[in-house]
Amino acid sequence: MKPTILMAPRMPARLLARLEERYEVLGPMTHSAPDALPAGAAAARVLLTIGSWKTDAALIEALPNLGLIACYGTGNEGIERPAARARGILISNAADANATSVAEFAVGLMLASARQIGAAERFLRAGRWQGNGVGRMAHVPGLAGRKLGIFGLGAIGQRIAARAAAFDMTIGYHNRSPRPELPYQYYDSLLGLAEWADILMVSVRASSETRHAIDAGVLRALGPQGHLVNISRGIAVNETALIEALENGTIAGAALDVYEQEPLVPDRLKALENAVLTPHIAANAESAQIAQQELLLANLEAFFAGRPLLSPVAI
Repeated sequence: MKPTILMAPRMPARLLARLEERYEVLGPMTHSAPDALPAGAAAARVLLTIGSWKTDAALIEALPNLGLIACYGTGNEGIERPAARARGILISNAADANATSVAEFAVGLMLASARQIGAAERFLRAGRWQGNGVGRMAHVPGLAGRKLGIFGLGAIGQRIAARAAAFDMTIGYHNRSPRPELPYQYYDSLLGLAEWADILMVSVRASSETRHAIDAGVLRALGPQGHLVNISRGIAVNETALIEALENGTIAGAALDVYEQEPLVPDRLKALENAVLTPHIAANAESAQIAQQELLLANLEAFFAGRPLLSPVAI
């Protein structure tokens, strides 16, 4: 008899097909609450989810045989960890399986914002380009010699730093603790990093400590020539403060792949010419998706075999 697993949000078709070869797969759920559980969910040993999906104590308690919460991506902020810990439930995630893809995209967003690539395309499509002598867009600073401040120097942050160094940028960072083995300048406060940086890159985990870490004060410190890039989680940035900073010229521009209330994006933000906006696709490289799926399958195999998880999340 196949072990039973519960799929909260729908998983990719390729992954689902492989799961169904080995497991009795229930779901997806229509919403995150016990009343949305499908018939037979009480038998589920594993809950497949994503970081932003709410997995609270009520949902956990409604699954009496649950032993593992397996997150498809790297995030796990939606899980009520004390409730999982009290039951001895394990948590796994994608670790650094998508880190290269996200770092590549982060550099693309940095270029798009700092070099005004989107604005330049709109300029051309609107018929405003009159040749190389007159009617050109205003000059902007290049990346060479500029200072990139990375908030969160984990697997993704380190890959961003390595790529930015190839642009001859100077790298600084703020982390929970210094990384002396890395050749980058450490700042003991986010505010200090923002004051130093020309471009502030957000690559932290979503948590209560990082919620709205990028606030009006940090944006003022970044300054009128500064750019903000966020490829982590939308809750790390106070969206209202960011919109006001972009509208008022407090900062020069922003590039965002994540938002506070996904998939909702404020109309004020969408109306801004100095904002580059993409729909949470930084990890959408095929190689990253395959790696995430393989790691999730390996974690399930290890769990049901009684072996240690390959990418456990500390709770």
